[in-house]
Amino acid sequence: MDKYSTVLDGQIQSPTRFQVKRVNDRLKPGSSFCAAEDEPPHYEETSFADGNGHRGVYHNASYNGETKNSDGGFHQYDSISNAYYQHTFGHNTLDPVPKIDFYRNPGSVSGATHNRPSLEELHEEFQKNIEAGGTADGPPSGDGVPGDEETGEQVAAKGGFVKFGWVKGVLVRCMLNIWGVMLFIRLSWVFGQAGIGLGIVVIMLSVVVTTLTGISMSAICTNGVVRGGGAYYLISRSLGPEFGGSIGLIFAFANAVAVAMYVVGFAETVVDLLKDNDAIMVDQVNDIRIVGCITVALLLGISVAGMEWEAKAQVLLLIILLVAIANFFVGTVIPSNKDKESRGFFNYHGSIFAENFGPDFRDGENFFSVFAIFFPAATGILAGANISGDLEDPQDALPKGTMLAILLTTIAYLGVAVCVASTVVRDATGSINDTLRSTLNCNGSAACILGYDFSSCKTQPCQYGLMNNFQVMTMVSGFGPLITAGIFSATLSSALASLVSAPKVFQALCKDNIYKALHFFAKGHGKNNEPLRGYILTFIIAVAFILIAELNTIAPIISNFFLASYALINFSCFHASYAKSPGWRPGYKYYNMWVALFGAVLCCAVMFVINWWAALITYTIEIFLYIYVTVKKPEVNWGSSTQAVKYVNALNEALMLSGVDDHIKNFRPQCLVLTGAPKTRPALLDIAHSFTKNYGMCLSCQVFIGPRKAMVKEINRSLEKNQAWLNKNKRKAFYAAVTGDNFRDGVRSLLQASGLGRMKPNTLVIGFKKDWRKATLLDIQHYIGVLHDAFDFDYGVVMLRISQGLDISHFLQVQEEINRLELERQALEAAIKNEELNAGSGGIRGLFKRAQTFKISKPEAKAPSINTAQTAHMGEFNQRLVEASAQFKKKQGKGTIDVWWLFDDGGLTLLIPHILTSRKKWRDCKIRVFIGGKANRIDEDKAAMVSLLSKFRIEFVDIHIVADINTKPNKESWKSFEEAIEPYRLHENDKDAAAAETVKKESPWKITDSELEMFKEKTYRQVRLNELLQENSRAANLIILSLPIARKGSVSDHLYMAWLDTLTKNLPPTMLIRGNHKSVLTFYS
Repeated sequence: MDKYSTVLDGQIQSPTRFQVKRVNDRLKPGSSFCAAEDEPPHYEETSFADGNGHRGVYHNASYNGETKNSDGGFHQYDSISNAYYQHTFGHNTLDPVPKIDFYRNPGSVSGATHNRPSLEELHEEFQKNIEAGGTADGPPSGDGVPGDEETGEQVAAKGGFVKFGWVKGVLVRCMLNIWGVMLFIRLSWVFGQAGIGLGIVVIMLSVVVTTLTGISMSAICTNGVVRGGGAYYLISRSLGPEFGGSIGLIFAFANAVAVAMYVVGFAETVVDLLKDNDAIMVDQVNDIRIVGCITVALLLGISVAGMEWEAKAQVLLLIILLVAIANFFVGTVIPSNKDKESRGFFNYHGSIFAENFGPDFRDGENFFSVFAIFFPAATGILAGANISGDLEDPQDALPKGTMLAILLTTIAYLGVAVCVASTVVRDATGSINDTLRSTLNCNGSAACILGYDFSSCKTQPCQYGLMNNFQVMTMVSGFGPLITAGIFSATLSSALASLVSAPKVFQALCKDNIYKALHFFAKGHGKNNEPLRGYILTFIIAVAFILIAELNTIAPIISNFFLASYALINFSCFHASYAKSPGWRPGYKYYNMWVALFGAVLCCAVMFVINWWAALITYTIEIFLYIYVTVKKPEVNWGSSTQAVKYVNALNEALMLSGVDDHIKNFRPQCLVLTGAPKTRPALLDIAHSFTKNYGMCLSCQVFIGPRKAMVKEINRSLEKNQAWLNKNKRKAFYAAVTGDNFRDGVRSLLQASGLGRMKPNTLVIGFKKDWRKATLLDIQHYIGVLHDAFDFDYGVVMLRISQGLDISHFLQVQEEINRLELERQALEAAIKNEELNAGSGGIRGLFKRAQTFKISKPEAKAPSINTAQTAHMGEFNQRLVEASAQFKKKQGKGTIDVWWLFDDGGLTLLIPHILTSRKKWRDCKIRVFIGGKANRIDEDKAAMVSLLSKFRIEFVDIHIVADINTKPNKESWKSFEEAIEPYRLHENDKDAAAAETVKKESPWKITDSELEMFKEKTYRQVRLNELLQENSRAANLIILSLPIARKGSVSDHLYMAWLDTLTKNLPPTMLIRGNHKSVLTFYS
């Protein structure tokens, strides 16, 4: 190990340290470094290896529970022993190197999960009790629920877990699903109607839809790890649970019904064979039901046996299908015989190709109707995606397998179609006697040129030819029974793929618990987590539709269900690209957002082309499910592009708003509400929410008083919790929290920094300080200081007082304690009961064990005790407070909102009650306006106010002119006020000058006699106003009153608090309002 050591400043260094080489040091030997005069030394990094490039000393260094090996030495430059640190590239530090385990979410991806050290652990002072490795191996950062892949990985370690590659898992399934019965039965008819030219257009248009969808799917599935669920998973994780939940249910149901469709197609072929051989069991319809039910039961058995057996069956069916297709191509070059020629098959001839190139639509068919019949043959591209949870590498397998399947099946469709249309004429009689001895009188048809006269088909129906015989491929092929086997293979493989897809997609949907009633079907069984319950449900649905035995009306709806899925996949790709989220980083680069949008529009158009009423039904169901999921609001967060677009739109709108000048007509109260924790002052939050909901912004704010370092943890914990409480209680408000050395400093920070652009608060909502008489001097100063700061920052102020008080935090604490004790009691009883059950069944040993259990449990039961009588008394005492705190949640009965608009503040005192009466809860309350006036001008003042309110379009029921505001209050009221301020008076006039000056210096905050004399008239007014309020507004639902202003430096804090207390005591809920004296009402249009 010596050869790996280095020497720095004459000392041997540990090879496990990150070595640096001093490049420039301006300090002289023996001198000390001075920050003011000298620059710090500069360093450059050196290699971790020695001079020969060896790195062996680091080979055993590891992390997160893996083997660590180093020299174990303690370096004099290390502040802490390496026993407390993790090893990172040979250097002892808690700071880890990048590792995939830090980025795993156990709820959605596989693999062991570790937590990197938090920023706090790296940033704060080092704690001696931190153990090496403890940070990284802590609890998982995700939701803690292992996903399918994690369970599968654990099983895989034991052996037996099946994962498929891109060939068997995607390519084979997609090819089998795309090559349906349409290939053998209807393709010839399509080209007979549309001709070779338009027939190719039909195929290529279908391929364009599937190719665009495949490209979009490839982009989405390479933008992160894909779990099971296929189209549902891709759409839900891209567009969110609303779109994913609606289409997931539709897609799963469509696959279940598709099983019945394919099985019925198989059963019809079997029954036709039975009919040809006179082996009908009951009748054709019931035979289809019997054969169909037996077939779907056998397919269910293969599926339940496991994915491995199902995959083997798919490979076998693909081989049969490929042989059948090859058999057809071989048959086209085998020379035709008389029998086949009479049925319209003449091998390859240019005249047949030319005749069949153009369209010949019959029986009311047109291009779109023919396209609608063919398009279901192109579906099936999601067969691989539907079992994405069973793929080894979905990100690699899905794009490769799906796109190659589309290419190969397209070539096969085009090849088969062109070949059959180049060798078979449109009409043939099937009679070998319809030959021509001479072609001189030929009508110009290809059959006539080749020696046959099929002109009778124009006047009477014929049984053969492209237009009339669905079994043309069987006739053309080299060996007919192989085509029948191909039909069986195509139908059974498609049925098997759908039978597997439907439960897998449905299970993924149920696991996400979007539809809580369906969570029963989320459970998986066996090593592959097979959805047995989903298989049974799919089987029941399939049997139900097989028993109907008539699917012509439901088939278009199923095709539209698949197309709706394709449209949303394309839209998902466009939406994710449009959102420009940094998280959108697909590995598949061959996509374009506008091409994806075109694909989505094309899919929607094709839906209406195939069947317009089926498309309407599909969209109706989807919209209904979308609304259902939106209303239910499932508790999931997948980082969808919908969230990203909402953020981008909100940001853009906020930026646009910042360029718009304010206008009086657009003024709305934007409230900064000092609630503390939102649930502690519900009445204050509720009244603010009443006039800000859907009108303006509401910020529920809390100030944490104390050192920033001590409070920051509490703030971080409170942010998410309190915002969640607001959302849960349907309060359209934001939560904000700050820390400050005192209440005023914290509120000052909120007043200055809250909001964004034009969306900034303009009104401070605060509760009346009911305990001001018991509060400390600093508390009073900070409270009044907040009001002064609000006016300084040009805020309006709203102060709420209810007689019982606003703060219910102490009641909530008692409630939480009672709930905690109840839970402990229940847990203790359950533990005792469990111990008794586990104890011996009888005898001395069992008795001893039970006695031991009670000895252990008894002190635990008594420890967390609480005085029951005291709790009951406290509950009774707080009942009125709790009821008062909830009074604004209820609908207000018929009554009045009395507005005492004594001073013009710009109109805020009048605007807020107007907004309140527009709310459903306050709709039955009418506004009464009280203003000050002179006794000899009551009528004039009233008329002027009526005119003003009419111009403002404020509805009111009455206006009262109060002419005796400035009269002296009665003696009892004045005496009560004097008693209230007595503890805070200085009484300097009762002392000699020196003593008075001394007391004034000791208590500068007290109310002086000179101050009381200076503001005597204003004090009289507050006391008199309370008398008038009790006379006129005692029965009001809510009183709104102009807030008196205390001039800074003139009115002492305690005198101002006494004014506010006297003004609002013994009244219904009262709001003191003072605008910022800028107009918020206008009568101009």
